[in-house]
Amino acid sequence: MSAASNSNAVKPFGLKDKVGYMFGDWGNDFMFIFASSFLMVFYTKVMGIPGAAVGTLFLIARIIDAFADVTVGVVVDKAKNHPNGKYRVIMMRMAAPVTIFSFLMYQTFAVNSSMGIKILYMYVTYIIWGILYSCVNIPYGSMASVISPEPEHRTSLSTFRSVGATCAGLIIGVGAPLIIYTKDEAGNQIIRGGEGTNIFMWVSLIFAIGSFLCYFICYKMSTERVKSEDHSGATAGSERKSVAQMISGAFSSRAMVGIIGAAIALLMAMLFMQQMANYLFTDYFKSSALLSTVNLVCSLLTFAIAPFAQPLAKKLGHKTMGVIGATIGTACMAILYVIHTTNAMLFSALYILSFVGIGLFNIVIWAMITEVIDDIEVHKGIREDATCYSVYSFARKLGQAFAGWFAGAALGWIGYKEGAAVVQSQETLDGLYMYVTLLPAIFFGAMLLILVFVYPLGKKRVDANTAALKAKREAKEAAEA
Repeated sequence: MSAASNSNAVKPFGLKDKVGYMFGDWGNDFMFIFASSFLMVFYTKVMGIPGAAVGTLFLIARIIDAFADVTVGVVVDKAKNHPNGKYRVIMMRMAAPVTIFSFLMYQTFAVNSSMGIKILYMYVTYIIWGILYSCVNIPYGSMASVISPEPEHRTSLSTFRSVGATCAGLIIGVGAPLIIYTKDEAGNQIIRGGEGTNIFMWVSLIFAIGSFLCYFICYKMSTERVKSEDHSGATAGSERKSVAQMISGAFSSRAMVGIIGAAIALLMAMLFMQQMANYLFTDYFKSSALLSTVNLVCSLLTFAIAPFAQPLAKKLGHKTMGVIGATIGTACMAILYVIHTTNAMLFSALYILSFVGIGLFNIVIWAMITEVIDDIEVHKGIREDATCYSVYSFARKLGQAFAGWFAGAALGWIGYKEGAAVVQSQETLDGLYMYVTLLPAIFFGAMLLILVFVYPLGKKRVDANTAALKAKREAKEAAEA
């Protein structure tokens, strides 16, 4: 990979790139966060599908997606370079199909069909959406390393990406509960419209349209400045070899092993909390308004943290910021598990603080994967951005798979009853509280240990890698001049 040779013809990196890249993840998370937070609610409360069956779907589909990520990464790396930028062009080509299938997941025409038909439709639409999501997300994620080669610029892109995700999360987390839920005469939270309601269909349509528009803005506002190596001439045999050897090759890098382990633990904690929060706040605390308020505060705090990300990263390094975030998350969820409070305000305060910990790590995690790619290039002389990013995305999909399975399984373990207007027993509610606090505490703790003892890229090593790659690029440009 080399810097674009005709630098005078390319606009310098600036705010336009940051905002454009932000909209890309805004588009991703209009679909992804809505699915992570509400798809299980839709399946269990509207379609009447058991939580264990939904959890099994999430496990199987995400494992399929993980392998799809690997395949997409290789295919994207081997695609021909395009005058408008390889990664952004591929992302935009796949934007329409993925948003259409996002909308199709929330249809209720089969609500009165047999359970087999409902589960079949659930599997087909969700798995196809997941594969199409890989076709958009892999090239989008790979763009970060070709928009600019500078570490500070990449930190900015990672920060703006987190802001985009937070914007989507803010709209979904605050608005969706108020639209989707209502109260019955006894004050219990139920789904607006009851079983078979179309409320999810209309909300998903709005988010699907919003996603497509966000992808278009990302495409128009971002510029790829670093020329990707052209692998388009590789033979079919070498492509098969790349797919077969990619995971084992990635695991030969300790940095990749560390970021993969931390990502799996992070996703298991974060997505499990997101999926189960809808049940905890509406069933245990009986307040969808409180859920909206908590989501609002979490989003605002992420916005507040974002401006400090670059100066903190410059001073402490991304690894240290991740360790601090994991420590906060572990402590908060462990305390909530031990005290088992019925005080909604106390629970909300510690829950929000745990998301501050998540926010610290999430803001810099996308810059960390570019550091891993740099580290592999320095020590192995190979740079395949989409391939490395897809292996990392593979790990994230495994985290999503396990989180979805745990969420569905936990509903089964506590005896949660399906239905839009069902009121749960106190025993079920106590079990719900236990799992919502205990499992994230364990996952956060695992993330902390991995970052401390496995992930090797502290600030000193990252700075050394940056200097080495800069010298390599300058030497290559001088030779080509």
